[in-house]
Amino acid sequence: MTDTTPRWHYRFDNYRRAFSLLREAMEQERPLTQLEKEGVIQRFEYTMELAWKTLKDYLESENVVFDQITPRAVIRRAFEAGVIRQGEAWQNALDARNRMSHTYNFETFERVIDDIRSSYLAAFDELYEFLLAKRAEGS
Repeated sequence: MTDTTPRWHYRFDNYRRAFSLLREAMEQERPLTQLEKEGVIQRFEYTMELAWKTLKDYLESENVVFDQITPRAVIRRAFEAGVIRQGEAWQNALDARNRMSHTYNFETFERVIDDIRSSYLAAFDELYEFLLAKRAEGS
């Protein structure tokens, strides 16, 4: 007997855990220490990575064909397919993830953490809710 569970289900489980850890870090009542801020950035980076890969797997399961598989192309197709509605927030999150991979500037950390709180968490949550509903439907 073969496993017919779509690949995106497995990737979604990892995304769900990563998103949960990021959200937990952002919900702290007290100001974050510098070390905690660095941890938030790390959690953001791997949540973003899992997000676009989960989107790719989901779209492929829906027979979407990609000319090229890049995070930006996947996000664009997910927006076109109506899987995500906050396309600009996703593109900004991708840009922030790319910047953070090469930046160790504390002012930039602060800006990205503010953007996570004000924009990216909501975008990640929208994807989480969408895929949770799709999985419940048996897609």
